[in-house]
Amino acid sequence: MKLWEIKVEIAYAGVEAANSIQFESGIVGWSVYEQVILKQAWVVGVFESEEAAVEAFGDLAPLLVEAGVKFISDIDIRELADQDWKDSYKAHFKSSQFGPLHWVPEWERQTYALPQGDVVLWLDPGLAFGTGNHETTRLCCERLVTWAQAHAPDKRASRRIIDAGCGSGILALSANLLGYTQVEGFDNDPEAVRISEENAALNGLQGRVKFFVGDLITGLAGSQADLVMANILADVLIAFSTQLLAAVAPGGTLVLSGILSQERDRVRDHFASQAPGWLVESRLMGEWSDVMLRRSEN
Repeated sequence: MKLWEIKVEIAYAGVEAANSIQFESGIVGWSVYEQVILKQAWVVGVFESEEAAVEAFGDLAPLLVEAGVKFISDIDIRELADQDWKDSYKAHFKSSQFGPLHWVPEWERQTYALPQGDVVLWLDPGLAFGTGNHETTRLCCERLVTWAQAHAPDKRASRRIIDAGCGSGILALSANLLGYTQVEGFDNDPEAVRISEENAALNGLQGRVKFFVGDLITGLAGSQADLVMANILADVLIAFSTQLLAAVAPGGTLVLSGILSQERDRVRDHFASQAPGWLVESRLMGEWSDVMLRRSEN
């Protein structure tokens, strides 16, 4: 498969803004790489054709400029050999673990030592909208594992879980690996749903999670779950707080992520005001935050 890399160097001061833009814009295929010692940074994308690379940069560049990110080089486009592409992703995607759940690159399948009793989700970063390495996904994954530890394995099948904005499907598939059988994941991007199903197949989990195209209105309509996870954007979370809160069953939990640390108080205060009596807490991880709410049994 031929792939094309497009790269542009940016001012190092713009790393945080560039990271936020590439995450929040929903434009896929981009990463921000930085050389901390030399104070250098690049925005890098990988696409299936030179034309697609140029078009994608045309979509991303105005957002970066508006956020104050300065380009300090011309764009560089080159065709990648198969090995170049594979090695590029291998350098930036590492295995990780929280509790008994492991997220591991597919190419380590033959060598990874999984402790007895633990479970693993194999991921191919060429498919991924989320690998567990990014703080926003990691925050949700850790909340999921901690929530699961409160339930005996034989009690998990009765619990329902919704992954709102499923991306790569990592949260929904992780929940299934932990023993939850009533799991749904939806996304308003059909490509994300397709990738979620591909990741399910990669792990032999076809048909065990219901993935479908939907937004925060259609995807949550008439639904309630014991755990609702939404790793999206702060403004979107606030705009659809009514739908998200209504989707939490009595005694259930809502986990929100995709929230920059400076946005945490705004999101937390908004949801607390909309859900009086719910327990509210949050955590910081790097530049990102989550907000978790627990509904009473009544």
